[in-house]
Amino acid sequence: MKPLFILLVVYIALMAFGAHTAFDKGEIFAGNIAMAVMLVFTAIGHFKFKTSMAAMIPLFIPKKVEIVIFTGILEIAFAIGLCIESTRYYSGIGLIVFLLAILPANIYAAKHQINYENLYKPGPGVKYLWFRIPFQLFLIAWVWYFSVC
Repeated sequence: MKPLFILLVVYIALMAFGAHTAFDKGEIFAGNIAMAVMLVFTAIGHFKFKTSMAAMIPLFIPKKVEIVIFTGILEIAFAIGLCIESTRYYSGIGLIVFLLAILPANIYAAKHQINYENLYKPGPGVKYLWFRIPFQLFLIAWVWYFSVC
């Protein structure tokens, strides 16, 4: 999964190369910057694939495209908030709530085999949840450790 790859590569790079420069700000900084980069990456998908992502939202909810765009903006706002030490704690709490709130959309998409990048191809289905749910819990734990604790 691309977001996990981005999160880990950015974190490892900041930890590995930061120690050899005057830029080193430690693991908390690296963890928050890595999450911020991942959030910006996923937010881009909200704009690029807005119609396909709107299909992930259950039918009874109106204004799906607007919700997808709004959640993309929220992800960018959380990314910025994580990079500012004075807003990191509250951004982390908000991000955890956000990650919990979007999980039903991921379950709905898996159940209905929705491909968020291309509506004309089927998504991976329910088997995707074996990765997605643990990944979502991993992201929550990451944010808790690096931003809230």
